[in-house]
Amino acid sequence: MPGPILETLTGQNLSRRPIWLMRQAGRYLPEYRALRAEKGGFLELVYDAPAAAEITLQPIRRFGFDGAILFSDILIVPYAMGQDLTFTAGEGPRLSPRLVDATLESLQGVPQRLAPIYDTVSRVKAALGPQTTLLGFAGSPWTVATYMVAGEGSRDHHETRALAYRDPTAFQAIIDAIVDVTIEYLAGQVDAGAEGLQLFDSWAGSLAPSEFERWVIAPNARIAAALQARYPHVPVIGFPKGAGEKLVAYARETGVNAVGVDETIDPLWAARELPAGLPVQGNLDPLLLLAGGAELERQTLRVLDAFADRPHVFNLGHGIGQFTPIAHVEQLLAIVRGWQRP
Repeated sequence: MPGPILETLTGQNLSRRPIWLMRQAGRYLPEYRALRAEKGGFLELVYDAPAAAEITLQPIRRFGFDGAILFSDILIVPYAMGQDLTFTAGEGPRLSPRLVDATLESLQGVPQRLAPIYDTVSRVKAALGPQTTLLGFAGSPWTVATYMVAGEGSRDHHETRALAYRDPTAFQAIIDAIVDVTIEYLAGQVDAGAEGLQLFDSWAGSLAPSEFERWVIAPNARIAAALQARYPHVPVIGFPKGAGEKLVAYARETGVNAVGVDETIDPLWAARELPAGLPVQGNLDPLLLLAGGAELERQTLRVLDAFADRPHVFNLGHGIGQFTPIAHVEQLLAIVRGWQRP
């Protein structure tokens, strides 16, 4: 029997809302910090399958979330496409060569760099009970491209947006290559045991509407269609952070099975404007979880009530913060699990 997340993502409006949290496996957990101190850097953890599986399972053991999300990183795809990847403390990820300087053709793919991730998935799947859904993920092409072009994160993604305007044919080739690798990467995760998939478009909000159609909606639609054709039983969640009012077009045109809603969107608006019956995921502000108290309860209930008439997986509007108290997560879980759909 499928767990409540899978039931929800396939269209059932359950009375008790399933819950998982983006970045639920991470630095706010003391057990994560202890393991990272033992093992070393972030990329070393990702590529140590037993350690990555342990990290994925830590929040399930502690909180009993309804979903486990693979511990990995969206930049594994460009790493497999042939860019070098490093993580430096206090500076974030670095990719080289930058595609603002080099050509896509200069990269030599290293597909074997994906294999340890599949090992992690299979280890986690073997350790989970049947009611806990294992979610795999990848970055969406636009967001991945912003790192590949600039070689690092940036505030406004000006180098990537400028390249897309200046040479759309070259940029389309980058997007197409990311799409192809992402489809195979996510298929490998499903083959290893992932039961649902999430596409993270963390920087979708930096694009103008016409560019959003081309660089967010179109490539995500290709990925969703390819995966749904191969694995019709595996739902795909699309999460275009910062999409704003463009979220409606994203939901209608990508064909994803569910839409992630970030914290900047009014849940009442989303409930009213998104296609009827489409499952949604979200959208509590992560800072409310950091703050805790009465306002956390009030806003959590507001989100739950807003989405009462459609299938809803409770989540944050983005990732849980590093300094979030454990007690506040426990408070959130008590609120969500105590709520009943009217």
